[in-house]
Amino acid sequence: MTTTEPNLEKLDFKRVLPILVIVLVDLMGLSIIIPLLPLFAARFGATPFVIGVLQAAYPVMQFVGAPILGRLSDRFGRKPILLVSQLGTFAGFVLLGFANTLGLLFLSRVIDGLSGANMSTAQAAIADSTTEKTRTQGLGLIGAAFGVGFILGPIIAYVVLAASGGDYRAVALTAACFSLASILLTTFWFHETHHDDSPEASSLKSPLSLSAMWQALHRPVIGFLLLIMFFYQIAFGGYEQLFSLFTLTRLGMDATDTAGLFALAGVFIVIVQGVLIGRWSRKRGDRWLVILGVSTLAIGLIGTSLTPRVPVPWYSQPKVLESLAGQSSMQVSTQTIKVALPPEAAKGWFGIAWLLIASFPAALGGGVLHPAVNSLITKSADKSEVGGMLGISAGFYSAANAIAPLFYGSLFQWLGAPVPFFAGGIILTILWILAPRAVPKSVA
Repeated sequence: MTTTEPNLEKLDFKRVLPILVIVLVDLMGLSIIIPLLPLFAARFGATPFVIGVLQAAYPVMQFVGAPILGRLSDRFGRKPILLVSQLGTFAGFVLLGFANTLGLLFLSRVIDGLSGANMSTAQAAIADSTTEKTRTQGLGLIGAAFGVGFILGPIIAYVVLAASGGDYRAVALTAACFSLASILLTTFWFHETHHDDSPEASSLKSPLSLSAMWQALHRPVIGFLLLIMFFYQIAFGGYEQLFSLFTLTRLGMDATDTAGLFALAGVFIVIVQGVLIGRWSRKRGDRWLVILGVSTLAIGLIGTSLTPRVPVPWYSQPKVLESLAGQSSMQVSTQTIKVALPPEAAKGWFGIAWLLIASFPAALGGGVLHPAVNSLITKSADKSEVGGMLGISAGFYSAANAIAPLFYGSLFQWLGAPVPFFAGGIILTILWILAPRAVPKSVA
């Protein structure tokens, strides 16, 4: 007992390293296109609401596919399900690269979404490879890999845009290359973590259905944690998915500028999830992390909504329109673009400075909440259902991601850019009030 007990207190980095690298490469591909997708859609005449519908296409399909794939990973193992998911992502990126209509943009997101269980399957593999004491740190490292991807992805997007003369297709095909790399890594490096005799092994007890998700909502603690996941992601998901549209219409920032902001946020998320979250979890517990995350995210979103409409000093409306219209065979008329750009008068630093200050608490909350909530869910669930519960969590997460851009896009188009971000902050403020009472200290 004296030789094995200390090992339970430390994370086995050699065991989780392949998972983290695969997630990193996967997320680099995803983060390359995130700042561009709303602008890509605007090129084909999409309004803020239609852009919200496009952003919702992926999570709607993921809501259907991810919980089922999560349960299948309990039966057939993590590796084959991870490969299926990655192949769908690769196909979606390739189609995105050759899309020349808004309809093909939608199809690319549908294909990617139907097979989108990359993250939930990786989380299940982490749960297989950790103990209760190290699981939050392991899930936090997945978040750190996510953050590193958000640093490198936008930087790569910036380089590709500069080298290709602003060609969005080149960025999408670069994302496909990273997706192909993740497939090769999974095939040749990743070893199956799910075994029938493992402590964290789980079996497929019944096909996942809406009733199973409904039953999970009625379970003590787990039910409220799933609600936190759902409503937090409605608020934060819309923030992420329409952030580039917000900076475009509020501050006149193009894809290159927004890529820089995503990279800065990624640096901060890496520090939080890779260095701080493990220490905070051990000292304060996951319950404290959840309350911290909800409160800081609420402050960040409300602060973002109050960003003054002062374009950045280098803003030029004709150049931004030219960037949106594209080049060569992909070029469209600037008159088809239906997004309102700010006037060039009163340019300055005040708007971008305000947004940067508001982005720090938003990034802190977004970085802390997801791993902390999922860690509490795994600690509150039976060991035989860890993969299934993470799949259900991913299902609620995807459902929120489907609703969020529709919610944000509607408010954005008809009430103005600041309104959806303020509404998201109010939702999180309500969660901030309820969380201390709904999540008992004994679960932390």
